[in-house]
Amino acid sequence: MSNAVSGLPVGRGLLYLIVAGAAWGTAGAAASLVYRTSDMGPVALSFWRCAAGLVLLLAARRLVRRPRSRSAGAVPLRGRVLRAVVTGIGLAVFQTAYFAAVQATGLAVATVVTLGAGPVLIALGARSALGERLGRGGVAAVTGALAGLAVLVLGGGSATVRLPGVLLALLSAAGYSAMTLLTRWWGRDGEADAAGTSAGAFAVTSLLLLPLALAEGLVPYTAEPVRLLWLVGYVAAVPTALAYGLYFAGAAVVRSATVSVIMLLEPVGAAVLAVVLLGEHLTTATVAGTLLMLGSVGGLAVAEARGARVPGERPVLA
Repeated sequence: MSNAVSGLPVGRGLLYLIVAGAAWGTAGAAASLVYRTSDMGPVALSFWRCAAGLVLLLAARRLVRRPRSRSAGAVPLRGRVLRAVVTGIGLAVFQTAYFAAVQATGLAVATVVTLGAGPVLIALGARSALGERLGRGGVAAVTGALAGLAVLVLGGGSATVRLPGVLLALLSAAGYSAMTLLTRWWGRDGEADAAGTSAGAFAVTSLLLLPLALAEGLVPYTAEPVRLLWLVGYVAAVPTALAYGLYFAGAAVVRSATVSVIMLLEPVGAAVLAVVLLGEHLTTATVAGTLLMLGSVGGLAVAEARGARVPGERPVLA
């Protein structure tokens, strides 16, 4: 079950992605608490998330020194810089366009369009650029996941669709898809460095968001500074430094379409936390959508791990 080039077992890569998706799901609840605690805006929060996440990641790399792999060292400096810039742009587009879509058309529509279009764009890109096939089982799993997402997010029936918000959500999905496909492309050649990719992406994204964050208001007003610092620190540590490090490592060895569906665990985790932490009501749509998506993620993960056991064969979910 190992990727022959990177050395990371596919099963461990799947576990990394599941943990990353679950961690991402806590970011929305933490952001809601940040907004309740202060007047911090979404762009400023995104900037501090990446900037503080970069500091934490660099500190962790200094504390846990590992020998550099030959494949990572073989990539020239110019190539590493280019990859950091491209990944950082994709991350900035993904996060900022999503926040803008939420503002333009609401959380429900922005979430279902962004996370619903992502697997479709990734499946098409992986088929044409990477030669990865979904097969009948994979198509059924992706369809089930998208259906679960739609039920989960739109089940309340109160969503309002606005075209500018939909277009922004599609732009966000495109940024996420490009980031996933490029990570998988580099991972196939054994040239993926999860920690290095995360650090470079955070640095580029922070630089891109800094002017916008300054315009929005970089330092917020709050009556509870300790609580705000704790919340921002959590967002930087768990759904950012930890989650993106695991995401880039797992996405390098797991098929792109599988990655995109596993990452749909984010709205599942967000829905659970909304009920438990924020006091929102548990509806039939929430339960049905969560079960549909978890079933699809589980099916894809089993098929991915089973296909990885067969040497010399490219996994196909048929």
